[in-house]
Amino acid sequence: MNKKITAGLAAISLFASVFSMTAMADDDTTITVAASPTPHAEILEQAKPLLEKQGCTLDIKVFEDYVQPNKVVDSGEMDANYFQHIPYLENFNEENGTDLVNAGGIHYEPMGIFPGTKSSLDDVEEGDTIALPNDPTNEARALLLLQDNGLLTLKSDAGINATVNDIEENPHDLKFQELEAAQVARVKDEVAYMVINGNYAIQAGFSVAKDALTYETSDSKAAQTYVNVIAVKSGNENSDKIKALVGVLQSDEIKQFINDTYDGAVVPFDPESAEAATEGATE
Repeated sequence: MNKKITAGLAAISLFASVFSMTAMADDDTTITVAASPTPHAEILEQAKPLLEKQGCTLDIKVFEDYVQPNKVVDSGEMDANYFQHIPYLENFNEENGTDLVNAGGIHYEPMGIFPGTKSSLDDVEEGDTIALPNDPTNEARALLLLQDNGLLTLKSDAGINATVNDIEENPHDLKFQELEAAQVARVKDEVAYMVINGNYAIQAGFSVAKDALTYETSDSKAAQTYVNVIAVKSGNENSDKIKALVGVLQSDEIKQFINDTYDGAVVPFDPESAEAATEGATE
């Protein structure tokens, strides 16, 4: 009887060991990523078959907001997220006490000034209202774009932390309607102009190249500063599966898909051309 019990326990132990190893192997080859719907989740869908060739399974969960994707990575619920640029990531870490890092830059989305009730920046008049994102990093980016186009002047030390309180000169006495980034395009008929993130411009049916009155150029500082990245919890950025994910997303196949699909609203990022700009969030 004792021999039978011992043999039975050994079999159970062996089964548990094999099951544990299988689960671990599955976990090591399954990559869970939180993403915004456009263009991030769409780009990730294109990466799925490329990752499968490397033995990895990509599991994508779509989020509509800019907060939960970081929370689920910080909690360990998901491996990575793909929705944000470096200044937003750094600001989120500072405000929430998280330690998320940049595992690799993938693309940038030129922010543009789009027509609302007015179709040219030459038509700007005193008291016109401009809608812009209200989160700290994207509001600063919008204000810098408005400054670059002569609509206002910011304090010299404002930089990428600028808010409407940092406007030093406002010759047209412009008013600003600050909205959640996803909502800006919805007030087209209520404001003179809108400053919209590239991904939300796509969702609203706008073409940055065709519809924007002006936008950030590929050789601008903004292109390097606001590159969209794969973010992970600190310590995971060098794991094999995260390296595989970043490698595929930076591949020529994905770059070609981006160029063919988004009509200039999304631009592949060249990590070699802006290495210095991406180091900050990984140190």
